[in-house]
Amino acid sequence: MEMESLRELYVDELKDLWSAETQITKALPKMMKAATNPKLKKAFNTHLKQTERHVKRLERIFKELDESPRGKKCVGMEGLIKEGQELIKEKPEADVLDAGLIAAAQHVEHYEIAGYGCVRTWARLIGEDRQADLLQETLDEEEQTDRLLTDLAESEINIEAEEGGEEAQTATRTRAKQGNRRSTFRNGGSSAENGEMEMEEESDEETIGVSSGRSGMM
Repeated sequence: MEMESLRELYVDELKDLWSAETQITKALPKMMKAATNPKLKKAFNTHLKQTERHVKRLERIFKELDESPRGKKCVGMEGLIKEGQELIKEKPEADVLDAGLIAAAQHVEHYEIAGYGCVRTWARLIGEDRQADLLQETLDEEEQTDRLLTDLAESEINIEAEEGGEEAQTATRTRAKQGNRRSTFRNGGSSAENGEMEMEEESDEETIGVSSGRSGMM
């Protein structure tokens, strides 16, 4: 259908957001289950409840507009959610997974923030001030969630992911060194170690000679 007015564009974008929100309500429980950090689990659970309210607000607006929210699938949100699901399937280290889940969630938040900002503005332009106020409430909650995820990432989860990576690298280097030592021992030692052994043998011979000389003098 060809859109000829801002009102039609407004309704179309609202349908996109309704589809996005309903997809998120199905994705968040999976992200909550995959997360290991208790604070992140709580943040996802809180946002799930917010998202359910967002859906109801949109349905209220559609009722006022005498329109149906159905008929359009948000392919943008579908792609973002798929990326998060692929991360979970890769099964990275727990701290790394949590950091990746935050990134995936913030991609989702930024998509919604852009969409709600547009429809809020369009609602005011077409004289739907009450609807604009409802959309502003949702926009405020989306921005609040985005800030919460940023704070959680910067103060805790990203740091834990980095420290875990450093510990893993240290463990890998330690295992490599141990493996090299065992290999050197099996092969009779390195040339430097063989040289040190030869010097020790020569020193022992000199000590024996000196000791023998002293014995003769006595």
